[in-house]
This record gives sequence, structure tokens and C-alpha cells, in this order.
Amino acid sequence: MSDTHSAIDTVWREESARVIAGVARMVNDVGRAEELAQDALVAALEQWPRDGVPNNPGAWLMSTAKRRAIDLIRREQVLARKVQELGHEIETGGGAITEPDIDAAMDDDIGDDVLRLVFTACHPVLTTEARVALTLRMLGGLSTKEIARAYLVGEATIQQRIVRAKRTLAEAKVPFEVPAAPERPARLASVLEVVYLIFNEGYSATAGDDWMRPTLCAEAIRLGRLLAGLDPKEPEVHGLVALLEIQSSRAAARTDAAGEPILLLDQDRDSWDQDLIRRGLAALEQAEALSDTHGPYTLQAAIAACHARARAPQDTDWARIADLYGELADVVGSPVVELNRAVAVGMAEGPAAGLEVVDTLTDDPVLKAYHLLPSVRGDLLAKLGRYDEARAEFERAATMTGNAREQALLAERAAACARGEAPAR
Repeated sequence: MSDTHSAIDTVWREESARVIAGVARMVNDVGRAEELAQDALVAALEQWPRDGVPNNPGAWLMSTAKRRAIDLIRREQVLARKVQELGHEIETGGGAITEPDIDAAMDDDIGDDVLRLVFTACHPVLTTEARVALTLRMLGGLSTKEIARAYLVGEATIQQRIVRAKRTLAEAKVPFEVPAAPERPARLASVLEVVYLIFNEGYSATAGDDWMRPTLCAEAIRLGRLLAGLDPKEPEVHGLVALLEIQSSRAAARTDAAGEPILLLDQDRDSWDQDLIRRGLAALEQAEALSDTHGPYTLQAAIAACHARARAPQDTDWARIADLYGELADVVGSPVVELNRAVAVGMAEGPAAGLEVVDTLTDDPVLKAYHLLPSVRGDLLAKLGRYDEARAEFERAATMTGNAREQALLAERAAACARGEAPAR
């Protein structure tokens, strides 16, 4: 790839959300706005290699896309007038046709526009899969091919999700706006959920050969920081950013040179990214200062912070982590959270106490296909010296995960138990 094309790719990834958002304010249709932004990108691909990259490439893309939007609006108005002159009845949105306000259209209101785009792309009228795909496309600047590769599905499938999502938004006449205050908390929860899902898929891939997909982690963090800048008084936004920053700090320590996973207690903590930890702890402090009651992302960030502050595994405040998981369970009522609490209880009070908690979850329908239930149970049984039972649990867990690296790790742990040895942590 030439230097110019590399620069265009970087600019598009960084500026596409602002360009699409700015144009969507004019045309009130995110699908059409994306097409106009893509037209500007094509123009850049044609002109920049010849004329050079402009001094402010983001502004160039925005100006080009907005001019095309204004041309489109004018063409449609001319067509509407001609139809009226021919005596046809047409719908004009319930009012007279008006000239576009060119000055207003060209004004930049970037922060509000991007916030509108965030809430539109993550609108609850869309399925979760559609929200994720549309968010990565419009806010992350990822291509359809990149999204398909990240989620290990066909490019056509992702393309269909995006097309359907834009059509659904248009048919539902979802306004391009930040929802009113009474509606905002529920809508914000949808936005944060999408960013969190993107990060989780990158941090622990559900399928395929790779343990992690760093591109998705990076995009989720970028989106989280964007949200924190756009809505700085919302504690859960800062809580989510804190969680993602602290979790990402461990990325380099989570796999060995061959790409094999390294579990938390075996990681080289000197390789944890201290800058990310500092940023995460600062975001957590901000989240906790904004509210006396803490939401799920802030609580999870506080748990991650307990690990980040421990310079060695034995320094971890497992009792505090168990208490935080208890608070989190009260907020979200999830058996997965209770399973995590069992791990913390096992570390704080011993494996027998942890196993007692896990055994209350074995019949929970939500966890029936969740591979970490037998994995956690196998770990606790192994610590109690019950290796035959532990081996069976690890083998069962290996059949339940679609990630090849995780399957290999669980098979190794089962083999260690078969030899009557304690498996690696």
C-alpha cells in the first residue's frame, strides 16, 4: 500500500464517524449519510494521490461529503417541484418544500452529531448483532471484510446485517437525535452493551484459532473514550472505559510466543501496561465520584482494579473481589456473575467453599452450555485432589468451547489430572 493510501485508510478510520454524523444531521438518514461519506472517500482516493494529502484531511472529507449532501437535497427538491408542476400528488413530509439552509448545514457541531450517531447505530429497534455490525462500520470505520474476519462469519452475512439495519432504521423512521432525558438511560445501556460486546469478542474470542482479536479491543476502547468525551457526567461510561483499559493492560501477558493462552495467576505482571492501568484507575475514580450507587461496569472495573493493584498473585484481595461480585450479582442477577463469585470465594476461603457455591449453579439453564461452569468446577475439584472428577469436568468443558486455543488448554488440564497431577492454574 502506498504512503498516500495508508494515510487515507488512517484518516478514514479516525474521521469516518464524524463525517457520517455530520452528513446524517443534514439528510436525517444514516444509510444515505454513509453513502455520501463513502463518496467523499472515493474522491480522496482519486485526488489525494495526485494532489497530495491536504493539511486537514478530516475537514476535507467533511466538506466534500456535505457539499454532495447539499447537491442531493437540491436535486430532490427540484424533482419534487417538477412533480408538483405536473399535478402529481406527492408526500413532502407534511409541509412545503424548503431550500436547504446551506450555512446551517455546513456548521460543525461534531460532538452532538457523533453522539446522535452512537444512539442511532445502537437503537433497540435493531438486533444485537445488527447493532454491533453497524457500530463497527459507522463508528469504528471498519470495512465489511474486517468485521466479517473479526467475527468469523461470511462477508455477505455482515453486509446483509448492515443493509437490514439501515433499512430497519429508515422504515422505523428512527430520528437522528440524542433521545430525551427520560429515555436516555435505557438507550445508553444499549450503547454500552454494544461496546462491551465488541471488546469481549476481541479479548476472548468465542471461536477460531486465536485467543484474542486485538483490533476489536482497540476499537471498543476508542469508542468508549469517545463516549466518555461526549457524555462526561455519566458514571457508567467512565466505568466501562475503566474496565476496558484495565483489562487491556494485560493483553501482552495473556499469550506466550506461540500464541498459547496464559491464565491470570501465571502472567508476568511486569509486562502489564502500566499506562493503561493508570488511565483505567483514573476513569474508575471518576466513575465512583459521580455516583454513590455503582452500576455493572463500574463494579466490574473495581474488580479488575483489585487485580491491577496486586503486584503478585498472592497480594490479590480476593475477599474484596468476592464482595464486589456479590454487589454485581445484586445489580444484574446473572448466574455467570455468581460463577465468578464462586472463583473468588474459592481463592479467599478455600476450594471447598468455592465448590459449594458452584454446585448450586449446575442445574441453571443459563449455564447449561457455558464451558466455564465445568472448567471452574474442574479447577476447584483438582485443588481438592479429586482428580478423576476434575478430569471429567475439563474434558466436558473442552467439548463446549469453539475456541481452538481454549480447547487445547482444557485438554492439557484434563491430561494432568489423568496423571494425578495438579494442572497449571
